[in-house]
Amino acid sequence: MLSLFRLQAAPLLFAAALLPDVAYAQSADVAAKLSAGNAAWILTSTALVLLMTLPGLALFYGGLVRAANVLSVLMHCFAIACLASVLWLVAGYSLAFADGGSAHDWIGGLGKAFLLGVGVDDLTGDIPESVYFMFQMTFAIITPALIAGAYVERIRFAHVLLFSGLWLLVVYAPVAHWVWGGGFLQQWGALDFAGGLVVHATAGTSALVFATMLGPRRGFPRELTPPHNPSLTMMGAAMLWVGWFGFNAGSALAANGSAGMAMLVTHLSAATASLVWVAIEWLKFGKPSLVGIVTGMVAGLATVTPASGFIGPIGGLAIGLAGGGVCYVAVGIIKTRLKIDDSLDVFAVHGVGGILGILMAAPFGDAALGGLGLKMSVGAQLGIQAAGALIVVAWSAIATAAIVVAARALVGLRVAPEEETEGLDLTQHGERSYTL
Repeated sequence: MLSLFRLQAAPLLFAAALLPDVAYAQSADVAAKLSAGNAAWILTSTALVLLMTLPGLALFYGGLVRAANVLSVLMHCFAIACLASVLWLVAGYSLAFADGGSAHDWIGGLGKAFLLGVGVDDLTGDIPESVYFMFQMTFAIITPALIAGAYVERIRFAHVLLFSGLWLLVVYAPVAHWVWGGGFLQQWGALDFAGGLVVHATAGTSALVFATMLGPRRGFPRELTPPHNPSLTMMGAAMLWVGWFGFNAGSALAANGSAGMAMLVTHLSAATASLVWVAIEWLKFGKPSLVGIVTGMVAGLATVTPASGFIGPIGGLAIGLAGGGVCYVAVGIIKTRLKIDDSLDVFAVHGVGGILGILMAAPFGDAALGGLGLKMSVGAQLGIQAAGALIVVAWSAIATAAIVVAARALVGLRVAPEEETEGLDLTQHGERSYTL
C-alpha cells in the first residue's frame, strides 16, 4: 500500500520540485530591472502620505470646528479615504494613468480598471506597479478630503459621499491624466512635481465653489465660535508636516538626490511660511497664535509642492516667504471682503498656495536661482504654468458646480437649521465626541 502511494505521488513531488526554478526563471528579468531601494522608499512614502489624511488632516480639521461637530469631520475624512480607495481601484487609476487611445490627450482608458492584467512582476519604471498604484491612491484620497474643510458643520453626510465619489472620477482623475498620465499639459511641458495643479488647485477651487453654493454657517462671520481644540489642530499639523515628506520627496519615485532636495526645500518652505504667518498675526493682533503658526505651515507646504522637485534651497525660502504672506492675505479677502464661508480656508491656503507655487516653479526652477534647470526660457515656462492653472481652475469650478447640483437633487445638500445648531455629531451620526 505504501509503495502504491509513493508511485501515485511521484509525479506531484517531481512537479513541486520544479516550481521554485520556474518562478525564478519568470522573475529573473524583473529582478534585474527592479530597484529594491526605490521600491522601499515609495512604500514608505505611501504610508507617510496616508498619514497625512488619517489621522493628520482629520485632526487638523477636527480641532478647528465646534465641539459638537468634531466627530463629523473625522467621519468625513475616514469615509472619503475608504470610498476613494475603492473607486481608485475600480476606475480612477485607469482613467488617470492607462492608455486613453485616441482620447489620450484628455483622459485615460479603462484598460487597467480593477488592475486587471497587472501582476506582481509588472513594473512602473523600476518599482512594482502595485506600489505605484498605492502611492497614487494616497493622493487620490487626500485631495477630496481637503475639500471637506469648506463645508464642515452644515453638510449632509450622504452628500459628502456622493460628491466625493463623483468628484474623484470627474475632476481629479482627468486632471491627474493631463499632468502626470501623458495628457496635454504634460506634453506642453507643465511643471507640477507633486500636485500644485492636480491636488491643490483642484481642491481649492472646488472648495470655493462648493462653499459659495452651500452658503455660510449660521452666524457667519460675527457669531462663530473659535476652534474648540487648537491642540488637536497642532497634532494634526505635525503629522501633515512629516507626511508631506512622502508627498513631495516620494514624488521623485526614487531614493535619490532629487528626493533629498525635494525634502529639503519642503521643510524650508514650511518653516519659513510658519514664521511669516505668525509674524503678521503678531504685529496685527499683538499675540501669536498656535492656529496661526500651523496654518502658515500648511500654506508653505501647499505652495512648495508643485515646485519641490525643480528648485533649490533659495527657491524653498522664497516660496515659503511668498506662500505665508500671500495666503494670509487671501484668507482675509475670501472671508472679510467676499464674505464666502470657506470654513477652514481651503481655497486661500491650498488653492492660492498651489497656484502660486505653480507660477513660482518657473523662475526658481532656473539654474540662475539655484534650480535644477528648465528645458525652455523662464518666460515660456511661466506662460505654460499660467495656462495650465487657468485650465485646471476652470474645469474644477465648472465640474464641481455640476456635481453639487446633481448630488443635491439626489440626496439633498444642507442639514436643517435645528440640526446645524445641535451639531452634526449627534444629528448625522448619533454619537458625541465628548461625554464629559
